[in-house]
Amino acid sequence: MHDTENMEAEAEFEEGEEPSFSDPEDFVDDISDQELLEDILREQPQEADGIDSVIVVDNVPQVGPERIEKLKNVIHKIFSKFGKITNEFYPEEDGKTKGYIFLEYASPSHALDAVKNADSYKLDKQHTFRVNVFTDFDKYMTISDEWETPEKQPFKDFGNLRHWMEESDCRDQYSVIFEAGERTGIFANDVKEAITVEERARWTETYVRWSPKGTYLATFHQRGIALWGGEKFKQIQRFSHQGVQLIDFSPCERYVVTFSPLMDTKDDPQAIIIWDVLTGQKKRGFHCESSAHWPIFKWSHDGKFFARMTQDTLSIYETPSMGLLDKKSLKITGIKDFSWSPGDNIIAFWVPEDKDIPARVTLMQMPSRQEIRVRNLFNVVDCKLHWQKNGDYLCVKVDRTPKGTQGVVTNFEIFRMREKQVPVDVVEMKESIIAFAWEPNGSKFAVLHGESPRINASFYHVKNNGKIELIKMFDKQQANSIFWSPQGQFLVLAGLRSMNGALAFVDTSDCTMMNIAEHYMASDVEWDPTGRYVVTSVSWWSHKVDNAFWLWTFQGRLLQKNNKDRFCQLLWRPRPPTLLSADQIKLIKKDLKKYSKIFEQKDRLSQSKASKELVDKRRAMMDEYRKYREMAAQMYQEQRPLRLEIRGGVDTDELDSNVDDWEEETIEFFINEETIHIGDL
Repeated sequence: MHDTENMEAEAEFEEGEEPSFSDPEDFVDDISDQELLEDILREQPQEADGIDSVIVVDNVPQVGPERIEKLKNVIHKIFSKFGKITNEFYPEEDGKTKGYIFLEYASPSHALDAVKNADSYKLDKQHTFRVNVFTDFDKYMTISDEWETPEKQPFKDFGNLRHWMEESDCRDQYSVIFEAGERTGIFANDVKEAITVEERARWTETYVRWSPKGTYLATFHQRGIALWGGEKFKQIQRFSHQGVQLIDFSPCERYVVTFSPLMDTKDDPQAIIIWDVLTGQKKRGFHCESSAHWPIFKWSHDGKFFARMTQDTLSIYETPSMGLLDKKSLKITGIKDFSWSPGDNIIAFWVPEDKDIPARVTLMQMPSRQEIRVRNLFNVVDCKLHWQKNGDYLCVKVDRTPKGTQGVVTNFEIFRMREKQVPVDVVEMKESIIAFAWEPNGSKFAVLHGESPRINASFYHVKNNGKIELIKMFDKQQANSIFWSPQGQFLVLAGLRSMNGALAFVDTSDCTMMNIAEHYMASDVEWDPTGRYVVTSVSWWSHKVDNAFWLWTFQGRLLQKNNKDRFCQLLWRPRPPTLLSADQIKLIKKDLKKYSKIFEQKDRLSQSKASKELVDKRRAMMDEYRKYREMAAQMYQEQRPLRLEIRGGVDTDELDSNVDDWEEETIEFFINEETIHIGDL
């Protein structure tokens, strides 16, 4: 409105006259200071400035003048790592410190970091620090003595978050992004045709992720992350993190980690944020120098610990406090990589050679930090850590350059984690390694080695007698990737992208090639959680034509070709771990023949669409009959008082009930028989 008035004033202004910038008499200024001076007001001093940056440290040693400087140096060394200390005050009485001190930081966030990480810090046997923000004293002094009942929050019912597990035919679900990211669908897998569960336009702006147990579907948006779940995929939670690009879940699904390159500031770490999934609350923020190796934080198998590696340092944090374990990081000079065991709270890391000190691989128990195994290695170029899914074995792929030879030799150092003193076996490979993968629930591993076109696939078995046996080697394979079935035994050797999508389906129990096929220009291979089906796909993100996903049996029989317009991504929905014990699973496998007849009957019925329609029709008729029968029974009961009234109080419903008391009586009737001769007529 004001802009229109100004334009009219300009139009009326004649050239040569100086315009009047004064407001008319009836002008009302409706622009607030907040709108006009937002950037300036943001920097205005706050009432509590300065006090928020002060911490109080209690249980400090009481010393005299001769030891005060030494104490200050120790205190400064401990607390300066949380931020710049601008002021410090040591109260004294009778020539000695009083046992508590005041420290002021340059920023309130540094003071909060000091409280989180230095509280309960053990200086020596007699002194354990208690650290508080100075403003907390005012807050706790003004707390009312009268108890106020907290306001009851309404319960949010998101339905059964494990609804998909109750599907009568045990169909697994998968998510599909297509139309170049414009549409996202959730489908139930079926041999004949995928069944649409949910489909939405612009559900996500980039891609989606399932949580480790399949409870939540995470979608990406410019303002943050949203979690969806339940029968109708309602929004369960959202996390505001501007420009979020990457996420990671803890294995227990209790926490989610988000990364954004836009939000980080020096005083307030916002690049990486850890959130509580159930409450939606931010647990802690961290700085991030580089996101090249995501995830930055690696989680222990139970979600109790997470760790981060920086230069010469391994920092291990514990949940739910999100604080450093034992208030200090591990100093490991030259650390290159680390990894958690998938089955135990054991962390493995390796350090390269340093002059005369050999490279070493260390296994460390957490939270005790006890080294349970150290393996020294010589002439090392690089190492890669590969855990077996259950944590039974650790393979360290070691690239070496032996003295007096040219080229690189690879050794597989196999750590037997379940045996005493963790013995190590060595497998030497003289050819270059293309891929390595453990059998998920077994003791075999597969290796692709050699140079194209002579690529070999070797299968090894780690035996209980301390030996590693080469089971089989297939030569001249067109493969650059290994994909094991989640249940083990079966795998797919795939030549993705540059190898034109060559596929080989292998049964490792007897090392037979079940089928050889091809999905031209395939970019991805995804096994379903049961290991019965496998999907190969050509993603629009990597290849702009022939975008589709194909469904195969584990034996390599093609079931479906699904051509989705500009198909981008397919992800199977994970299943939570089984609640059955090992003995119960063993019993089910033993009695499988008893159940197989039922399954075979269902399979026969589903062989043709006509059979399915007939079954559905009969099921609908049966349901209709049951409803009618229930309605008739209810009407019969409602009419009972009327029947009693009509029949003089005699309950005729019960007359036929005492069948056992009946007496059998035989009645004979005499029948008069008359004979008529036809000839007499």
